[in-house]
Amino acid sequence: MRYKIGIGYDVHKFVKGRKLILGGINIPHTKGLEGHSDADVLLHSICDALLGAAGFRDIGNQFPNTDPSYKNISSLILLDKTYKLLKSKRYKIENIDSMLILEEPKINKYIDAMKKNITRTVKSENISIKATTSEGLGFTGQKKGCVAYSVALIYK
Repeated sequence: MRYKIGIGYDVHKFVKGRKLILGGINIPHTKGLEGHSDADVLLHSICDALLGAAGFRDIGNQFPNTDPSYKNISSLILLDKTYKLLKSKRYKIENIDSMLILEEPKINKYIDAMKKNITRTVKSENISIKATTSEGLGFTGQKKGCVAYSVALIYK
């Protein structure tokens, strides 16, 4: 087997008037994340990790925010399209490890549902999602946005 690894990162700022979608789950909160799609930072970072591992260009090149067909699209659809790109090169996913960074809301009770969405989409049981805060530091600590990092290991 030939293994390849990729890393993904995404960040969006909080705004009023949007739903907060993380891992394809609508999480009750007073603000959502600003973006062309549903602004799901977790799924965007996973897409970039998978795309990078397989040698594709990043999510912005695959699904440009200048394309009206991606306006308000569910990032689960983007993840599915990313998974299909990997399959076209005969890659399989060994595991995905992700970290969400935000002060609020607390999301621990939503992580299992997020994992189910991702597992169902990429056909892999080896999904890890963790969450932490910035301890009040920086823009995430000031509750101005949310960050996600992901690492993906794929193989042929």
